[in-house]
Amino acid sequence: MSASDQFRGAKRPLAIMAGAFVASMFAIPVAQASSHREAPFITQQPKVDGTDFYMFQSYEPGRTGFTTLIADYQPLQNPGDGPNYYTMDQDALYEVHVAQDGHANEDLTFQFRFTNTLKDIQLTVGGKQVSIPLVQAGTISGQNPANLNVRETYGITLVRGDRRTGARSTITNAADGTTTFEKPADNIGDKTFGGTTGYATYAAAHLYAINVPGCATPGRVFVGQRKDPFALALGQVFDLINLNPLGPTSGNRDYLAQKNVTSLIMELPTSCLVGTSPIIGGWTTASMRQGRLLSAVPASGYSNVPKNGGAWVQVSRLGMPLVNEVVIGLKDKDKFNSSKPANDGTNFADYVTNPTFPALIQLLFPTAPAPTNFPRTDLVAAFLTGVQGVNKPANVVASEMLRLNTSIAPTAMATQNTLGVLAGDNAGFPNGRRPGDDVVDATLRVAMGALCVATGTTDALAVGCRPTDAPAGAAPLTDGVPQNASMFLNAFPYLNTPIPGSP
Repeated sequence: MSASDQFRGAKRPLAIMAGAFVASMFAIPVAQASSHREAPFITQQPKVDGTDFYMFQSYEPGRTGFTTLIADYQPLQNPGDGPNYYTMDQDALYEVHVAQDGHANEDLTFQFRFTNTLKDIQLTVGGKQVSIPLVQAGTISGQNPANLNVRETYGITLVRGDRRTGARSTITNAADGTTTFEKPADNIGDKTFGGTTGYATYAAAHLYAINVPGCATPGRVFVGQRKDPFALALGQVFDLINLNPLGPTSGNRDYLAQKNVTSLIMELPTSCLVGTSPIIGGWTTASMRQGRLLSAVPASGYSNVPKNGGAWVQVSRLGMPLVNEVVIGLKDKDKFNSSKPANDGTNFADYVTNPTFPALIQLLFPTAPAPTNFPRTDLVAAFLTGVQGVNKPANVVASEMLRLNTSIAPTAMATQNTLGVLAGDNAGFPNGRRPGDDVVDATLRVAMGALCVATGTTDALAVGCRPTDAPAGAAPLTDGVPQNASMFLNAFPYLNTPIPGSP
């Protein structure tokens, strides 16, 4: 029996996830692309395509004791894509899951459901009332303005326990107890919103204080379009990494610089998220109904074309960045998107114990050979179980999700290190993930064995490999596109105002 086979037999779940992140780390440059179009089916359903997931201790001044979770959907939104913009799918279920105490199953699930309503604004033309072709009939400000032709609202349900069978309760507006929240229209352009700062003011009117059942302190929520928070040389990366990862530290084109996403952003009292341990895990999913029927002759209206029924089917999943893009084989990418963390150990072993992406990196860049330690226990520690002494819970079940130790105080924006834990900033990636964390550079370095060459023998660094296992472990690898905290807001909702359709 080979060493690989022994590992599968004795510690299969751990091995699987180890390999998964081995590859995911090697694919780091792609990591900043995160889940943009990562699986065949999801390219056909962009409204339910999760792009990125963040989870971090709130570092806005005065918000100690809160944790922020961000789930981004609908990738590669071009500003000005009218007349129909990026509404959410009202027949889909968007969820943010939290696992407590090292579990691989959700303990808390926040479910978002959307409703799109056509007001059917009409103008009198030649004595007749005729419906307008646009989503706006004039300038827009405030909540549910009269000139907005399409009203988008949402509700939030908290499920404790299993996402489908657990105890359900409704999250309410702390100001008036209502259960329906307004989602702002996308940033159509400066003229529609009354100037260059008009959209920021308009969006801010859709930031809500919320009451979460079981929590004594209100949280906050914002759902709406934001500028895509990631930066990367997307085209170069997927063109066989057509850049020099050991070259200049900046200067490559940020493919996402002019792209927007739709963000589900929640800030919740940390005490309401943790169990017996301060360490939590998180991920986001989107699901659709099993059956969808299209009418041969749709009735007039905006939201009544498809008829949906049957059980919910998960079609998108995202925790740590990059896994599906560069670890999972093409034939199983849709399967991964439909899977749960608890099943990772049995579903995708071959892809993670024998990852192909590191071998490709070595083929493309012979001067940066891939690590030779198999299984990659260093990556298991960093990305699958948490790092001992940083964010590894007791009795952890190895599984793919983002893990955060909420007992580690947040780092103020001005002093955050873009490389997070690798640079001694333990409040950053991979202990959770902040908008300014350069996941690409940090993950690429760990993927190539940064932990193997680290000095010292403390528990945090005893990851089962040696410097000789990672010839390129000390290389300052980079994708050449900068990412840091100063590029974002220092307050909720942290992500920047979306790029307007026209200045």
